[in-house]
Amino acid sequence: MSRVSLANFRLDGKTAFISGAAGHLGRQMALALGRAGAHIIANGRDAAKLAAFANELKAEGISTETAAFDVMDLPTLRAYFERLTHLDILINNAVTMRPNAFAAVTPEDFDTAYRSAVVAAFEAARSARPTLARAVAERGDASVINIASMYGTVSPDMRLYNSPAQMSPPHYGAAKAALIQLTRHLASELGPEGIRANALCPGPFPRDAVTQQDPEFAGRLAARTMLCRVGSASEIGGPVLFLASPAASFVTGSVLMADGGWTAW
Repeated sequence: MSRVSLANFRLDGKTAFISGAAGHLGRQMALALGRAGAHIIANGRDAAKLAAFANELKAEGISTETAAFDVMDLPTLRAYFERLTHLDILINNAVTMRPNAFAAVTPEDFDTAYRSAVVAAFEAARSARPTLARAVAERGDASVINIASMYGTVSPDMRLYNSPAQMSPPHYGAAKAALIQLTRHLASELGPEGIRANALCPGPFPRDAVTQQDPEFAGRLAARTMLCRVGSASEIGGPVLFLASPAASFVTGSVLMADGGWTAW
């Protein structure tokens, strides 16, 4: 049994694919893994936005390439992973979600949220499975990380929001709950091949614009956590790095909460 050291958190020689990489939390995941030595494959629908973000990463000395496609385009997603020759870390972070109030939610809202968060994650993991298994054989470890949400485990507190439309919608939480259960199934299926699968559930990580424009709302969110504050986007990097790295070599099928204690009350 090896002792834990800082080297266990290094990702030199490893490749990480991150969907929704240029988004609010995705970019911080990419920065954290890239700074630990990983080669980053940044995925998203907006090629120009991805290219600009890739330039930011490269300016930090992070090896980066882009993969501009919509993860809901399943034939393209499957073809991409089937021809990918090097992959150690798969992060399913993308979700397409229209924030409708309860009365305005449509069946299409549920379908889009589920396809982008759950179906795409399943197809990515299944298509990447041979490459991830090869990573285990050649480099000793491979990891699938599904980015779920605290709202996949608890319901939103309606009293915190200024209007029903501001609240996390039902199709988002339902899709994230399904993603958590999919993670457990993947852990069971892929575990014999040495591929780990875990879910990370972020809590309140509002964008800076939200905090600045509505400080009272941000304050209500902060008061709901045990740490009495909201999360900074950069704080998602540590949990992601842990799950991606050999430091978590015996961690699979887990659900890691990064919510400031919100769901532990």
